[in-house]
Amino acid sequence: MQGLVDRIFSIQTEQDFNHCALEVFHFQKDQVPVYKTFLELINRADPTHYSEIPHLPIAFFKTHQIVAGNKPIQQVFKSSGTTGMVRSAHYVSDLSVYERSFIPTYEQFLGKLEDQIIFALLPNYVSQGESSLVYMVDKLIAETKNPLSGYFLENTKDLLAALAEGRKTGKKLVLFGVSYALLDLAALKPDLHDVTVIETGGMKGRRKEMTKEEMHRELLAGFGCEYIASEYGMCELLSQAYSDKNGLFELPAWMKISLREVNDPFALVTKEKTGGVNVMDLANIYSCAFIETQDLGRMEAGKLRLMGRFDHSDIRGCNLLVAE
Repeated sequence: MQGLVDRIFSIQTEQDFNHCALEVFHFQKDQVPVYKTFLELINRADPTHYSEIPHLPIAFFKTHQIVAGNKPIQQVFKSSGTTGMVRSAHYVSDLSVYERSFIPTYEQFLGKLEDQIIFALLPNYVSQGESSLVYMVDKLIAETKNPLSGYFLENTKDLLAALAEGRKTGKKLVLFGVSYALLDLAALKPDLHDVTVIETGGMKGRRKEMTKEEMHRELLAGFGCEYIASEYGMCELLSQAYSDKNGLFELPAWMKISLREVNDPFALVTKEKTGGVNVMDLANIYSCAFIETQDLGRMEAGKLRLMGRFDHSDIRGCNLLVAE
């Protein structure tokens, strides 16, 4: 399988992606019991192109252990959530695959880590534990090799002091933050015009839900920066997408998005229409690479614009059903 993993992270063309996706599909059809059973139940012909591959509903990560048959588990990542919520669990067999995914993706969209200082305002993720986001940010912070990089939980005074010290170095300043903590910080009106702010979504029951556009307007007013970036990831995936200045998410080469009809999970939407987000993340080679999420989105110029979430899904980010 190492050869397939290497090919996944070397994808350059549509043909490359198609070959790898079909190979991952056949491996998971044979080796991932939950996905195998799902495919048997829906009784669809084997795909000849990646666009025909069925996606497993993400809810199965709450009720089943989704992992290739004989692979040992190195780490279990769990979703964030409010008190009493059943958390999704991603059983990860090879953490090196995760790192081969998130480090190059981050540097592709946000620049070399050695030229940055990363500050993290992620109090709920740290306190709940078992977070794939914290694992990723830990590694990104370490890769900066800068003593100012680190976590600040809810200590905004120390965070602002560290940002001030960081400015003296001339390095790029990056702030990862969960939505509610960033809104609390924005209320203090700090000058962050020179900071790349990356919100990771979610009020986690701490504030009323709002659309991403409303939240970003409030953050822009508080921070004075040019735009607010977003990271689109989840514990069930081993890859992330990052938004550009227009709020559109760009994907690494081994990740693709398709949109399904809201009332028919096996039918894809036409162009310029809102639909349910299906994710292909080939880095998920040892669990399930084809996931039907509860997010709503629209494709614009080959990039994803998130529109909200299905109204019956758990609160994990912007839990709003947005009309077309």
